[in-house]
Amino acid sequence: MRVSNQARRKLTELDFVRLSKFTAAGAAPQLADVLDEAEVLPSQGIPCDVVTMYAQFTIRELESQRRQVLVICYPDDAEPAEGYISVLSPAGMALLGLPVGSTGRWCGPGGAERVVHIEGILFQPEASGDYVT
Repeated sequence: MRVSNQARRKLTELDFVRLSKFTAAGAAPQLADVLDEAEVLPSQGIPCDVVTMYAQFTIRELESQRRQVLVICYPDDAEPAEGYISVLSPAGMALLGLPVGSTGRWCGPGGAERVVHIEGILFQPEASGDYVT
């Protein structure tokens, strides 16, 4: 299953290296598509409106108009009920690296397509200077 969205993805170099370890280990082959289509930038070069690892952001589901606050995290930190979704989940792969204003699409449980609009970034580690150089 290819994960694709209309906007150009941007990933930090650090996130790219860390996520590449999952693909090298054979976990979530769909993640390789995400990495292949991403523009990789130094942490300081990531625009403040991009969904990065551990950024807190708001989405609005287009069908129901329901709003939700999410954080994309590594699998060990995932707590979906609290809004912490794994980067290896369909939603995590669909939204990572997209800027505010983008539309994310993925198949949810039972194969139903979910379509959401990324409305805003509440916190982004890179924008706050919280990154490894």
